[in-house]
Amino acid sequence: MNILMVYQSVLDTLASFLTLLIAVVDVKHTGLSRDSVYDHFVCHVWLGRQLLWYITVISTYGLILMTFDRYMAVIRPIWYNNNVRAP
Repeated sequence: MNILMVYQSVLDTLASFLTLLIAVVDVKHTGLSRDSVYDHFVCHVWLGRQLLWYITVISTYGLILMTFDRYMAVIRPIWYNNNVRAP
């Protein structure tokens, strides 16, 4: 459970940082060309906010995994202590 909590907090911190960057950094996208690698990055990743959405989806799956972990700990405590928890 501690690993899942650290994982979740790192993802949420990264998502918050990216949201702040997207809100603060303004990229002028009026003169994008088809030949520039930087322009492709700006268009597809930064302006499309793909990285932010990927992190948001991964964070959601992390929350689901933590919920399932807690569910198993409550419903099957003996099995959980014997099989999931390290001695």
